[in-house]
Amino acid sequence: MRLAVIGAGIVGVTTAYELAQDGHDVTVFERRGAVAEEASFANAGVIAPGYTSPWSSPGMPAKVFRHLLSAHAPVKLRSPLGAAEWSWALRWLAACKPAVYAQNRARMLRLALYSKQRLHQVRAALQLEYDSGQGYLILLRNEVDRQLALKNLPFLKDAGVAYRELGPDATRGVEPALSPDAEFVGSIHLPDDEAGNCRQFAHLLRAEAQALGVQFEFGVRVAPLDPARAATLQLFGPDGSSPTEKRFDQIVVCAGVNATQLLEPLGLRIPLVPIYGYSISAPVREPLNAPRNAVMDERYKVAITRLGQRVRVAGSAELGGRLNVKSPAAIRTLYKVLHDWFPGAASLSGDRATVQEWKGARPMLPDGPPLICPIGTHSVWLNIGHGSSGWALACGSARVLADLISARSPEIAIEGFSLDRLGRVR
Repeated sequence: MRLAVIGAGIVGVTTAYELAQDGHDVTVFERRGAVAEEASFANAGVIAPGYTSPWSSPGMPAKVFRHLLSAHAPVKLRSPLGAAEWSWALRWLAACKPAVYAQNRARMLRLALYSKQRLHQVRAALQLEYDSGQGYLILLRNEVDRQLALKNLPFLKDAGVAYRELGPDATRGVEPALSPDAEFVGSIHLPDDEAGNCRQFAHLLRAEAQALGVQFEFGVRVAPLDPARAATLQLFGPDGSSPTEKRFDQIVVCAGVNATQLLEPLGLRIPLVPIYGYSISAPVREPLNAPRNAVMDERYKVAITRLGQRVRVAGSAELGGRLNVKSPAAIRTLYKVLHDWFPGAASLSGDRATVQEWKGARPMLPDGPPLICPIGTHSVWLNIGHGSSGWALACGSARVLADLISARSPEIAIEGFSLDRLGRVR
């Protein structure tokens, strides 16, 4: 079949690769000038299935409101908040019920475990080499953090995720670069989890997809889909000239936060909004002071990863606001957490051009799991809504969608990844 993929983030690139593997003629359309230029550009890079869970969890609403005035709150509301954000927030509150959360967390874990397996298969088959590291530490500053972490351990055990609860000395044995001045009560160590450079992987996989015949067209804006013209795309170039039209057998939407505009003419009102996150990336100053593992500060929900010769610090979750307006407070939190745990790890002074401060828009659904499904009779498929877990879920989502398009049964159960889960969206 002739297939169009809209979007060349990590989800779009992996989808294009899997479809080409199945023998389809694939063209990818991307409004940016290269792959992985938006949410996939500078994310934390952590792949930890046991911690890939919905943001809509019991107790989260109280936590959000409790931290609204905190200088280093992990979750913030920003102005402006439009009707879409308020509607999303109401759905999010409903999804925080324990039974709903448990169901959605199980769905995300199932997909995350499969996605990690598929990533390893692709990496080994293609011999891809990108900046990566093994192991994940959840750092616990005090007893409150520890008790919250302990609630997650039965879930990890039931899922078969390897973990160890460590005291401070054992934690330093795993991660010797931790600051000697850091005071904490221990950690949860997940030795089989990992971190990797998402953008680097996307560029490598793009080249492999092209070798299979995939065409990438960059700097192209796709007009909202026309229900009267099934599988036909209207395409605008960077000069904004008159659109060209291209017809395909099927269209796959992997467009992140832009998906809602593309799908609106089809009568869909998908509750997908951007949740903004931040990162800073800087060169390693002293290798002995830089982390060996990926670590997560449980209190501030900030991850620190070593990606080759750079250190990345990523976190924050903002509902509302604008992509081009950065919050100084959110960025200060990242610097604070890095200094607390690894004060000598990165070169942060001198030439500020060496430090990359980034803000990205995560395409998030209110209840957590992505949508991997067809849309009725429109010849359109969805692979959207991965939120902050796009890197952790991309390879599995792409393989599931490719199997569905080829009328094969996916290797995992796909219950819960269709539009039916969201109720009325038409």
